[in-house]
Amino acid sequence: MNLDRLDRKILNVLQSDGRIANADLAEQVGLSASACLRRMRALEEAGIIEKYVALLDQRMLGRRMDVFVEISLTSQSRETLESFERAVARSGEIMECFLMAGDADYVLRLTAEDPVDFERIHRDHLARLPGVLRMKSSFAIRPVVRRTAIPLDRED
Repeated sequence: MNLDRLDRKILNVLQSDGRIANADLAEQVGLSASACLRRMRALEEAGIIEKYVALLDQRMLGRRMDVFVEISLTSQSRETLESFERAVARSGEIMECFLMAGDADYVLRLTAEDPVDFERIHRDHLARLPGVLRMKSSFAIRPVVRRTAIPLDRED
């Protein structure tokens, strides 16, 4: 699906306020409510709008630590990769997982309340991941930039 200027305007507004009423969204982007709703549905059906979520403040919920874990696997076989990825997908403690090029095979991001909580996560989740040869954990001091919005300001 090729995105035009109006599609990008709709997506920009939705990225900052996913709960905006359709009438208000239509007014902001300069469309009728019915035309705006048709475009939104097309963006949803195309998979560009994946889902609507509430973004929670992890620190307000006591999850003050961001931890990045580099994982090296015992092999690069399809079975090892797929087994590891299935296990990661089942763990609710792992916030993000990226297959990497470079020194590590994967990088995980997780949150923890404190070092004791990280020890629990390490023992109960990370240490049980299949095919792991080596783990290296890095603790973030503080976030500097954290975005959820994808830049869409390109002109046609």
